[in-house]
Amino acid sequence: QVQLVESGGGLVSAGGSLRLSCAASGSISTIRVMGWDRQAPGKQRELVAGIGSGGATNYADSVKGRFTISRNNAKNTVSLQMNSLQPEDTAVYYCYADRGPPSLGRSWGQGTQVTVSS
Repeated sequence: QVQLVESGGGLVSAGGSLRLSCAASGSISTIRVMGWDRQAPGKQRELVAGIGSGGATNYADSVKGRFTISRNNAKNTVSLQMNSLQPEDTAVYYCYADRGPPSLGRSWGQGTQVTVSS
C-alpha cells in the first residue's frame, strides 16, 4: 500500500499561482507514475498531469503552458506548480500514484481544495 498526503491548496484570485505538493509513504519502491487528478462540483474526475519515474510528463490540454508537474524520487514527492489560474480550475485536486509492474492499481490522497475567484 501507498499513502499519499497533499498540501498547498487554498483560495487565490484569477491570474494567481498556487503550488501543490504530495508526499508518498509506504510501499514507495513500487511507485511508477505519479500525478494529479481534479474534480469540480458536478463534474467527473479528470486527469490534470502525470509524471513517470524517468521524468516523462503528460498534461491535460486545458492546463498545458500554465501548470508544471515535477517529481523528486529521492524524497518521494510530486508537485504541481499552477500559474495563471482561472475560475474553471476550481476543484478538489487529488494526488495519485500508480504502482507496478505488474499493475498493482492506483492510490489517491485525500484531496486538497483549490478555489479560484474571479
